[in-house]
Amino acid sequence: MKIAVSTDERTHLVDTVIDELSKQGHEVTYFGPAHGDSADWPDVTLQAVTQVADGSADEAIVLCWTGTGCTIVANKVPGIRAALCQDAPTAQGARIWNHANVLGLSLRTTTEGLAKEILEAWFATPYSDDEWNRRQIQRIDELERHYRG
Repeated sequence: MKIAVSTDERTHLVDTVIDELSKQGHEVTYFGPAHGDSADWPDVTLQAVTQVADGSADEAIVLCWTGTGCTIVANKVPGIRAALCQDAPTAQGARIWNHANVLGLSLRTTTEGLAKEILEAWFATPYSDDEWNRRQIQRIDELERHYRG
C-alpha cells in the first residue's frame, strides 16, 4: 500500500512511524522537514492528503503537535475522512464505522509503543460493509458534495 506521511516537525516518533510502515511492506512518501527544521502543518498536511485524494497514495498519516490541526486540514479536502486517534480502539472504530482513509496522530501524546498499536489496529481493521454503515458513509459523501457547492 502507498502511504503518504506528513509532519511539521521531524521527531523520533515520525521516524518510528515511517520505519514501522516500511517493515509492514508499505511504500512511504514523506512530506515534511528534515530533523531540526520545521514546516507549516497546513502545507505539509495538504501535500500528503492530496496524494490520497488524487489516487497517488492509498492512505495518509498526518502528524502535528496535538494532531488536531492536521486532522482539520485533512478533512477540508474532498474525499478525505481523517480521524485523530489516541489509541487502538479509536483507530479500529474510525476504520469500521467511518471508513477513515487518513490517520491523525499527536506528536505530543503518542508514544512509540502506542503508535505501533494504533498502526497495527488501523491496518488490520477493514471498513464495515453492512447496509447501515454504507448509508452513513453515503450521507457523509452527500454532505461533502452539498457544501462543496
